[in-house]
Amino acid sequence: MKVCSFLPAATQMIYDMGLEENLHAVTFECSPKSRSEKPIIVDCLLNNPLLSSAEINRIFSESKRTGQSVYTVNEKLLHQIKPDLIFTQDVCEVCQIDSKCTEAALLTLDYEPTLISLSPDSLGDVFESAKVIAKAMNNANVAVEYLKKYQNRIDEISVKIPKATSPKRILFLEWMEPVFNCGHWIPDQIKLAGGEDLLSNPSGDSVVLEWEKIRKYDPEIMVIAPCGFDVERSKKEVNVLLEKEGWNDLQCVKNKKVFVLNGDLFTQPSVSTLVEGIETLAKIFHPEFFQKQINY
Repeated sequence: MKVCSFLPAATQMIYDMGLEENLHAVTFECSPKSRSEKPIIVDCLLNNPLLSSAEINRIFSESKRTGQSVYTVNEKLLHQIKPDLIFTQDVCEVCQIDSKCTEAALLTLDYEPTLISLSPDSLGDVFESAKVIAKAMNNANVAVEYLKKYQNRIDEISVKIPKATSPKRILFLEWMEPVFNCGHWIPDQIKLAGGEDLLSNPSGDSVVLEWEKIRKYDPEIMVIAPCGFDVERSKKEVNVLLEKEGWNDLQCVKNKKVFVLNGDLFTQPSVSTLVEGIETLAKIFHPEFFQKQINY
């Protein structure tokens, strides 16, 4: 079986479950390990570290207006590989190539490969995605142990945080310019880590937040983890928040409870990365219950 992954989360879970032998191509945003071993079949106009959050938002907005996708498929490589199975998504057309763009590329083939869209809305859906991947690659059993391992890690967090513990009031930002809240499975991660984000959109798309609404909410803890950004890239742009009116009056700022984290731990919906994200958040929200602390 020849498999192509147009989705970093799918690539991650394929590697996690030891199924990479059948994987023949990945995307520009997949892990460095997979990119070093597999050819890149999907690229993006926004794949430029010099672009700011505001510029990325502007370019994507323009692409929606004109109907021109910011993603490109290497059709020559697609024809060379002749994949039997392709994984894509429809959760967010900003973050990754979607099914519509994928289907357009497949029209150039003289046959019809199997196309599976992994489009989770919740953390439970992400766990189900692992089962879908393993079954589609004729190895359904490997998902059982894989999911058991990471469910055990989630359970360990629940045991360490006493049930009577009040959840921390969190604000999680998926984007800085403009400011976006968090959605889909991230509120699930926050809840499992002992927090609650009342400005989030569980199982739905993230949306632009008015700054005045954030000031009134006055979070205890703020987490900044823009989609597709690592910590260093986010730190280069954090000034757009520091310059907001009333920034220094926020409780989280006064108490030095603002954290910049790797976006992939939250916006890449693979089981292993999201569970690592939950563990990271738990140690931030309730450090008193965890021996190993995190330094930022």
